[in-house]
Formats: sequence, structure tokens, C-alpha cells
Amino acid sequence: MIRYLGLRLLLAIPALWLIVTMVFLLAHIVPGDPVQQMLGEGAQQQDIQQLRHELGLDLPLPVQYEKYLTGVVRGNLGESIRFQEPVAEVVLSHYPATLELSFFALLVCGVIAIPAGVFAASKRGTAADHAVGVFTLLGLSVPNFALGPVLILVFSVLIGWFPVSGRGGISHLILPGITLGAALAAILARMVRTSVIEELSSDYVRTARAKGLRESAVLFKHAFRNALIPILTIIGLQFGTLLAGTIVTETIFSWPGIGRLSVQAIEARDYPLLQGCILLIAVSYVAVNLLTDVVYAFVDPRVRLQ
Repeated sequence: MIRYLGLRLLLAIPALWLIVTMVFLLAHIVPGDPVQQMLGEGAQQQDIQQLRHELGLDLPLPVQYEKYLTGVVRGNLGESIRFQEPVAEVVLSHYPATLELSFFALLVCGVIAIPAGVFAASKRGTAADHAVGVFTLLGLSVPNFALGPVLILVFSVLIGWFPVSGRGGISHLILPGITLGAALAAILARMVRTSVIEELSSDYVRTARAKGLRESAVLFKHAFRNALIPILTIIGLQFGTLLAGTIVTETIFSWPGIGRLSVQAIEARDYPLLQGCILLIAVSYVAVNLLTDVVYAFVDPRVRLQ
């Protein structure tokens, strides 16, 4: 098990290095002069040169890269132009809000998708199965930038059940969590249905039924348990997608997380802060995939023995 974890950690290092490199190149591949874009069209040449010197953009590219890479290893991502604070502190102060929303959206996704997928698989070809298919198609068809305002209009403005925006108690999580998790629930429900149907046609399931086991035990103790590997793959990838997809949802609901912070950094032309946001989201995605591999090993010992 330790060897398996060590191998996965070693494989994650090149991915992290590539992420850091791509984030570094962000300020160099954008059209135009990023310093000019930060200060605006009417900026004085002296101010442009001063900011370029402060950001280290007047140094040769290899020196800039070495300096940035060293700073990332030490946790120094520069200073935010808008907040006048270290980027690492600003990003990490907003990160818990994004994690909170993402975990809640993943919970909403699982609560809806797993029972719906198993139910559809057990009723394959019936009207109930087709009904679940229609609802998943609806969930895939409505994007979160359209679903969010509709939920606000109905449940906040007209009915008044939930707050319109902001971060607070559980009531503040309901609408953005549903907005963020609806489309992913549709994807996961279809994956669960397909995986469980495949397992239900296996010999061990027929044997379990021949022994007289209840259908619920056959579904959840045998078929669903053995269908977990592809389901965990989707859940792991979806959680990484949730972290990146919070940009639109957090903006709609004024949720103070990394997504909204990224939009604010773009509006303020705060490139150091934007680099920090992108780096944290990308590293989180790699970490989630690494954690998914670890969970594989616990769910199915055959994975770590390969």
C-alpha cells in the first residue's frame, strides 16, 4: 500500500510542475503588455516601468521562471495589486468558502444521482427508467448560469424561502449548491445506471438471486459495491470540475470563494492574484485525482496489486 501511494505521489510531481509552468506563462502569453493592462491606457511610462520592476517582469525570462518557481515552493506567490496583501493569504482566506460550496454541491449530487441511478438500473426499460432519463437530460440541458437566476427568482424573490446571495448558514448553501450540482448529478446518475446494469448481468448476481437474497441486498451489497470503481472516477473528476466551475455560480450568488475572487482579479487586472487563483484550483484538481486513486486502493485491493 505504501509503495502504491509513493508511486502515485511521484506521478503527481510532473503534473504539479507543468501546472506551475503554465501559470507562470500566463502573464507572458496574454495579448499585449500585462503591466499596461493593469495600470490602464493613460498610465505614465515611469509608473509602468516601476510596476514592471516590482513584478520582476524586467528580468530575463529564465530568471523570472526560477524566481517564480522558488517562490511557489516557499509559498510566496507575490503581492496582490488590488488588496495590497500577499497573494497566498488572500487566496487561502477565500479557499474555505469554495471548499464548503463544492462539498455541499457534491453531497447534493450524490444524494440525487446514486439513488436515481440504482433505481433506474433496477427498473431498466420501464416507465420509471425513462422518467429518470428525462430528468437527467433536463439537468444536462440547463446550464448553471441559467439555472441560478431562475432559482433565485422562484425561491428567493417570489417565495422567500432562501437568501438571494452571500455566505452564512445552511440556507445560503441550498440554492448555489443545487445550481452547481444539478448538471453533475445528471452525469453521475447516468454513470451509476450504466455501471449497475453491467453488474446486474454478471454471474455472481444471478447466483445471489438464486440463493434467495432480497433484491435490495443484490442491488446495494453486490451490484452497486462492485460498480463503485467507475462511479468513484466520475465523482473524483466531478469534484475537480466543481472547484473550477464555481466561477459562474459564485459570481451569481456573490459567494466569497476562489471563483468570485478570480473574476474580481480579472476585473482589477490583478495578474499576481489571478495566477494564485488558477494555481490553487489546478493544484486542488491534481490533489483530488490523487485522493481518488488512494480511495480506489481501499475499495478494490486489486488496484494496488497491479
